[in-house]
Amino acid sequence: MAYGAEINRENPTSIVFLIDQSKSMALPFGKQPERKKADGVADAINRLLQTLCINCARADGMHEYFQIGVIGYGRTVQSAFGDRFADQGLVPIGDISRQPLRIETRSKLMDDGAGGVFKRDLRFPVWFDAVAAGKTPMRPALDLATRWLSQFLTEHPHCYPPLVINITDGQADDDPAPAAAELCGLTSADGHVLLFNAHLSERHDPPIRFPQTDAGLPNDFARLLFRMSSVLPPKAVQAVLQAEQDPGNSSGVGAESRGFVFNADLVEMVQFLDIGTKSALGAVRR
Repeated sequence: MAYGAEINRENPTSIVFLIDQSKSMALPFGKQPERKKADGVADAINRLLQTLCINCARADGMHEYFQIGVIGYGRTVQSAFGDRFADQGLVPIGDISRQPLRIETRSKLMDDGAGGVFKRDLRFPVWFDAVAAGKTPMRPALDLATRWLSQFLTEHPHCYPPLVINITDGQADDDPAPAAAELCGLTSADGHVLLFNAHLSERHDPPIRFPQTDAGLPNDFARLLFRMSSVLPPKAVQAVLQAEQDPGNSSGVGAESRGFVFNADLVEMVQFLDIGTKSALGAVRR
């Protein structure tokens, strides 16, 4: 059965994040006007990398379940990890865990258990900084991901299929569909590479989550992103259904739902990333 391979140290998979770094990412989220989209994305990816590191940590050390890539596309198209991993492409999760760019101290309000709150300082590793400059060269970013994953699949032909998560807020400079089709045409013995797309917005309209058709989407760009997105594999459907145990968090996910959200705010984007990575974490050997 496709998308059934176990992820283990001998058979890792890969997750690649494609991050729109165009100048429009300096605009705020519609429902969080105090937060620039670029800053929200950077924080979300850094938290997610920390979660992946924690999930791979064992008593005997880091288990190399994942190789991770972060591609920024805006003024340039390149690894967004910075100088440490700039020329490396995909980076083993153990190297990521050991070598953040820096450790910041951030405050978080915590429940004191007596009806009040207190402020607690937390260590926050940073691997990826916010950038907002230039245009939206999505197609070259997809091409770079294809090159990285082609090599990975040559080395790991039986892996759980790699996942690519593209986060963007606007129209690409050129047609990304051919590059997306080439990327999704890559396969392991367990299935095709998965491509999920999250469209961010400064609008206040409700998001459209995991649609099964493009009928309700409002414009050509949304429909293009939908067509580029992969149908959710079973583990991702399970992750959506688990998240929707909250009665107010329903998308109507079904067998033909795609890994796509349109008009996402910051909260929606974080949930989308969480569901995407849970579809891979569900295959990790415990």
